[in-house]
Amino acid sequence: MEKQSQKKPVSILGIPFENTNQEQFESLLKQRIDHHKNTFVVTANPEIVMYARQNRPYEVLIKKADYIIADGIGIIIGAKLLKDPLQERIAGYDLFVSLLEWGSQNHKSAYFVGAKTEVINKLREIVTQKYTGLKIAGTHNGYFGDDRNIVGDIARTQPDMVFVATGFPKQEAFIDKNRQISDSLWMGIGGSFDVLTGTVKRAPKSWQKMHLEWLYRVVKEPSRISRLSVLPRYLMAVLKERLSGR
Repeated sequence: MEKQSQKKPVSILGIPFENTNQEQFESLLKQRIDHHKNTFVVTANPEIVMYARQNRPYEVLIKKADYIIADGIGIIIGAKLLKDPLQERIAGYDLFVSLLEWGSQNHKSAYFVGAKTEVINKLREIVTQKYTGLKIAGTHNGYFGDDRNIVGDIARTQPDMVFVATGFPKQEAFIDKNRQISDSLWMGIGGSFDVLTGTVKRAPKSWQKMHLEWLYRVVKEPSRISRLSVLPRYLMAVLKERLSGR
């Protein structure tokens, strides 16, 4: 039930990515949730890889996770450039929604941490209406300094799944610090609460199929354009790794 039938992880700039597909990975996570196995999942894109490259403590932290998955077409491209391809991209949002559906069907419980107060309140409403079989163990916005109340609540409720949407590196630091209080699935999922509530519109399916979700976000939010500078730096670093023979 651990990493059975999983292929050897693919290393990109020192970060080991699970070489699996969404169906296989979901099946693995569901088994672990059913057996109350403490599980930490990092959904990583090129920004996270480059941040880890420049921040040693963060790199050490995410390498302690049970699984790091390729949430970003840049990771898939990087693996191809290194001639060690990954099976497919596993979008953190898609995984999140699928687990909510499964959780509803199997009467699981989930705790949600992240986003603004109005977003987390809307999330509670939507999850209650759409995923009727899922028990909401608790919710808290992502704006907190002292996390003792949240941690105490999670320890008390012992949810099957804990979703943290405060963005990197805060979400991974929160999970690493607190995951031992509950044998749950712990997963950092960035802006997924904003997408599920419709606060941020996800790219249309046609853009998703062309792997251009990142471009759609920039078109809709021009303030994000500065974040694109990480992509060429990431690709150059991958090419350098390839040429150096790793």
